[in-house]
Amino acid sequence: MPHTGPVFTLAQARYLVATLQPRIDELIGIRADLAELQADLAGPGMSALGGRAEVKALEARLHGVLEDLNSHDIQVKGIAPVLLDFPGEREGRAVLWCWLEGDSDVRWYHRVECGFAGRRPVR
Repeated sequence: MPHTGPVFTLAQARYLVATLQPRIDELIGIRADLAELQADLAGPGMSALGGRAEVKALEARLHGVLEDLNSHDIQVKGIAPVLLDFPGEREGRAVLWCWLEGDSDVRWYHRVECGFAGRRPVR
């Protein structure tokens, strides 16, 4: 199915990643707290992070951050690690500009039909 939303330039994708970095960092923190809390509750049954109510609260916060990212027409492809795609165009072909957790900038792209395996560095 072809993409019908906005098309981002590489510069726009890079700007969005920089602008939204605090929200991305929040997502990473929530993800870590949620993983630790769930592991504690599945094991010893107690956690310094709380109990079932805190799990639900963290899940709600995680959902809120994902909704915020989606509201910018960013495609959230994964949260562990965070993988964001921005629909764009390169040399007349539909591509996705890619940002992967740990990257300092949007430095990759791939043709829409190739997926992550088709990632190439932006030159």
